[in-house]
Amino acid sequence: MVRALALGLAVLALFPITANAHGPSRQKVTETVEINAPPEKVWEVIGNFQDMSWHPAIAKTEGKGGNDPKATRVLTLTSGGKINETLVKYDADKKMYKYEISDVDVKVLPVNNYSSFLSVKGEGDKSTVEWKGAFYRGFMNNDPPPELSDEAAVKAVTGVYRTGLDALKKKMEAGG
Repeated sequence: MVRALALGLAVLALFPITANAHGPSRQKVTETVEINAPPEKVWEVIGNFQDMSWHPAIAKTEGKGGNDPKATRVLTLTSGGKINETLVKYDADKKMYKYEISDVDVKVLPVNNYSSFLSVKGEGDKSTVEWKGAFYRGFMNNDPPPELSDEAAVKAVTGVYRTGLDALKKKMEAGG
């Protein structure tokens, strides 16, 4: 028994163990907005994967495949950056879709392995839009530079969601 324990400890000694040797952790952001408009009207504005004109940071949306799974779109930002996305799931009856970023420069959005879910719920003249995402920071190894850290990724995604949802609320409640 003592011999087995000694052998086990000897084997463990061959492998360096460091407390912070793991890479980044998956980050999550969820933002919501309540809108004084019927869910059907809100979905008319945000439910087309090929049209993100409701978001003020998007200058242009170009895509293929409509709202079918595997449809693609390229978002050109007002800053000039581009984000390539692929539709994973679309359900008009449930007023939701899920998509992934297939390609983005981390200088444009400091994330990797990003997936997102956008949905509208509610009844009558009240809607709640939920936008949630999961992703890794822009730097996948240990000791990221500040602009590619977990905090930078969460801040950037939160900013994208908040800006879009606030603009959507303003647009919908202004009649449009």
